Amino acid sequence: MDTKKILVIMGSPRKGNTYRACEELRGMLEKELPVAFEYLWLKDADLAPCKGCLSCFTRGEETCPNHDDAPAIEKKMHEADAVVFATPVYGMNVTGQMKIFIDRFCYTFHRPRFFGKKAFLLTTTGALGHGDVLKYLDMVARIWGFGIAGKTGIVTPVPTPRHLIGKNKMAIARAAAEFAASLRRTGPESPGLYDVIVFHGQRGAFSQLEKVSPADYRYWKEKGWLERGTKYFTNVPVNPVYHAIGTVVEWIAAWQVKKDLLVDPGEIS
Repeated sequence: MDTKKILVIMGSPRKGNTYRACEELRGMLEKELPVAFEYLWLKDADLAPCKGCLSCFTRGEETCPNHDDAPAIEKKMHEADAVVFATPVYGMNVTGQMKIFIDRFCYTFHRPRFFGKKAFLLTTTGALGHGDVLKYLDMVARIWGFGIAGKTGIVTPVPTPRHLIGKNKMAIARAAAEFAASLRRTGPESPGLYDVIVFHGQRGAFSQLEKVSPADYRYWKEKGWLERGTKYFTNVPVNPVYHAIGTVVEWIAAWQVKKDLLVDPGEIS
């Protein structure tokens, strides 16, 4: 089996519990299949905070006024077989470094591009918040196009009781086995209901935004996602019930956008 390239987007500002958890994950994965880990420490990356100018949405990410490492980081994500999004819980959310990273790639929420790539989600906390952070990272990765290959959240108070150390090791071991199984699988996977709803909701919205957000509209049109009969971002089987629900969501999204743009909703086709 070919060596799988794993890129770790490290949101922690130090080599602490999150880094050690990633290293445990790596050790367990190496027992399952050949992998090569690369760490991208966001604390060392040149990523400027988003200015909120909306230029990436309307005119394209290449027009962003921040000239930093974002294009190189995106290239690394495309080159990897899987990306590990790793962050401790700070203030019941991801770290500031991870949030700047997500904000800087916000255009990917509108123009997803990581289909065929796997994402593993890992977070650590002293007490609380890991569930909410995993839920947030799951939403981000899915909308960006990643398939979720596994996730784990571990609790590491200081000092960490012996029973929690064992519990955390077991959690990482289970997640590593799930991650390895996902990396072994080849070929596209059918989307779930949430994924289908996201596709149709965005399709309904962006189909109406040719003048308001030409970069988004052009991207969707060039991908063929606006063509009649297209059921999902990729050519995979879609559950007909999910498609029916998605079609309703799409109509509502298109109607709402037309209404917001002060266009007669009755003109919708």
